[in-house]
Amino acid sequence: MIEDSASRVSETGLERARWHKSTYSGSNNGCVEHAVLPSGRHAVRDTKDRALGAHTFAPAQWQAFVIAVRDGSL
Repeated sequence: MIEDSASRVSETGLERARWHKSTYSGSNNGCVEHAVLPSGRHAVRDTKDRALGAHTFAPAQWQAFVIAVRDGSL
């Protein structure tokens, strides 16, 4: 199981997710992938070590993160 503070997501659910590599990922192996899960939660994982699992976030948490990245406050 992969766990965060709000819920548990099964490995199977993550395997079925449609993962997308970040356009901000560089060529130095610093890559991350993002997926929107059927539950509406967002998942993020390390491209080069997928076996570590993923972190999941509620939609409001994800939106706050994206806004902070875009406005430079993070």
